[in-house]
Amino acid sequence: QVQLVESGGGLVQAGGSLRLSCASSGRTTASGYAMSWFRQAPGKEREFVAGITWFTSSVAYADSVKGRFTISRDNARNTVYLQMNSLKPEDTAVYYCAARRINRVVVDTTLYDVWGQGTQVTVSS
Repeated sequence: QVQLVESGGGLVQAGGSLRLSCASSGRTTASGYAMSWFRQAPGKEREFVAGITWFTSSVAYADSVKGRFTISRDNARNTVYLQMNSLKPEDTAVYYCAARRINRVVVDTTLYDVWGQGTQVTVSS
């Protein structure tokens, strides 16, 4: 069973950067899975941020983060990263890592099989 653990969240000023990590572990790692980052702000629905496939590392981004965020993965370390630059107060949210057995990135939260516990990102103005 795959387990996901996020880290790297924190408090940063607007314009700053953070790097989130999502490590997979357990009896089965997320090898072969598509991996994505979602976020959920208070009072809002969880939304797709970025995703990456396994073999080709094809990526997809939400329009709101294009050009500022970069998703990558280190398959040897079973870890996915989200580099977040030029952060804005509206990026404040709990960020979740999710894994999908089908190696295709989608924005529908119901199509992901495994979720991490989330990590808080707060951007001050």
